[in-house]
Amino acid sequence: MHWSLEGFDLNRFVRETLAEDLGEGGDITSAAVIPADARFAGVMDSRDAITVAGLPIAEAFFRALDPQVEIEALVQDGDRVAAGSHLLRLRGNARALLTAERSALNTVQHLSGIATLTATYVDAIRGTGATLLDTRKTLPGLRRLEKYATRMGGATNHRMGLWDSAMIKDNHVAVAGGVEAAARRAADAGIASIIVEVDRLDQITPALTGGATHLLLDNMDPPTLRAAVAEVAGRVPTEASGGVRLDTIAAIAATGVTYVSVGRLTQSAPAADIGLDFTAL
Repeated sequence: MHWSLEGFDLNRFVRETLAEDLGEGGDITSAAVIPADARFAGVMDSRDAITVAGLPIAEAFFRALDPQVEIEALVQDGDRVAAGSHLLRLRGNARALLTAERSALNTVQHLSGIATLTATYVDAIRGTGATLLDTRKTLPGLRRLEKYATRMGGATNHRMGLWDSAMIKDNHVAVAGGVEAAARRAADAGIASIIVEVDRLDQITPALTGGATHLLLDNMDPPTLRAAVAEVAGRVPTEASGGVRLDTIAAIAATGVTYVSVGRLTQSAPAADIGLDFTAL
């Protein structure tokens, strides 16, 4: 298996996650109950229809504790699978597989949950021309993984951190003295990508005059979004954001905005129902 993610240290993640679970005493249950030379075979499967994410990380947990483990991946990250689908098969040292099980499952369940929710939003705006974006509303320490999961679900990653684009929001505007002044300060600082949040139509021209390269249209209803898109007239990309739900996203995307961003992709996705059943060999 060769899998890597820019900015993410897989070996460190696996090592620290296992250390958190093992503590100082290790897996006392498996050590007491399972003979050291016992071997297991197992199948990881999905109890619901899901979009898969995180399988290579699950493999890494098992290989960390049993370098000789035999693993057969039956699907790939990004695949949409039906309920009851087998995801991977594995065979190896029983103690090692049981010790790694929870860390592996937690990761795949969490990431597949995000990918599955993301895919439902992608489906809802298909054909509108709008692109789904994720946000920075991620769990501390897991941003790279969670944004990887949204990508597996079909979204486009947006703002990996505070460093890659200026994002001027209402609090920045209040201190700077106005939308135009805030955008101009960012432009004068030499920042190439300047996203300016506007929640009223009369803020659009000042934002563009100040140097905005991207407008975030915050909590606007579809008629207001259509008016904003018409006023911008393609000069910069437009992004609808704020309170977007699965039952409202299609109407929002149909207004002509370039992007729709949804924080709940990473903030509120339920874990996927994925299990792992072992049998003794």
